[in-house]
Amino acid sequence: MKIALFATCIGDAQFPQAPQATVHLLERLGHEVVFPQSQACCGQMHVNTGYFKEALPIIENHVRTFEPVLDGEWDAIVVPSGSCTGSIRHQQKLVADDAGRTELGKKAQAIAGKTYELSELLVDVLGLEDVGAYFPHRVTYHPTCHSMRVAKVGDKPYRLLQNVEGIDFVPLPEEKSCCGFGGTFAMKNSGTSTAMLADKMTNIASTKAEILCAGDYSCLMHIGGGLSRIRAGIRVMHLAEILAGTKDEPWVSPSTNTTLGV
Repeated sequence: MKIALFATCIGDAQFPQAPQATVHLLERLGHEVVFPQSQACCGQMHVNTGYFKEALPIIENHVRTFEPVLDGEWDAIVVPSGSCTGSIRHQQKLVADDAGRTELGKKAQAIAGKTYELSELLVDVLGLEDVGAYFPHRVTYHPTCHSMRVAKVGDKPYRLLQNVEGIDFVPLPEEKSCCGFGGTFAMKNSGTSTAMLADKMTNIASTKAEILCAGDYSCLMHIGGGLSRIRAGIRVMHLAEILAGTKDEPWVSPSTNTTLGV
């Protein structure tokens, strides 16, 4: 397949290891990955805080950038984020329709129909649950709110993780509870956010995991910051990073210069 990558803002600006690992994984599986240069934000940050007018040109750019998928130039669009996938599916058409841009809304919805969160692409589109990954570490998984409740990826990340060779996968107690990030929620309601984070970290620590995995680096940023402050000794990693390498060819992250899966 020929797959277009939407790297996301946070992937581009702060955690490029997630989109890099996504590309490495898909290429290892024999697919061609392209990176449309004009991509930017999906508009989620603006929509979530009520700035529909400001979000409109961002959505126009997204539609213009990824429109080739509608002409068959690409087979699919992959996003290493349940949060951004959910925004593309449920917010872009909403904003376009609110502005009376019916045709833009139709195109946005059509593009959304070809857009998949990473675990969805692997399981639902490529028909894979075992991607040949090797990761000999104790891992627990946090299902982020948007991936569960908006993108609705279900148990696909678990199925992928449980088929990783060498992994010691440990369920996370109260896994469906929010970590307290919620974008600007963490800043506007810092006290509540901190309390929610404390509960999440307690549950993570109880697993004695070496690695906390999730499909969104926004939540991993929030949780990872908390774990770092208490010196928990637990690393955070995106699902793509765990799936990227094999036993014979461990993946070396270009961003962190770290060899993973050994």
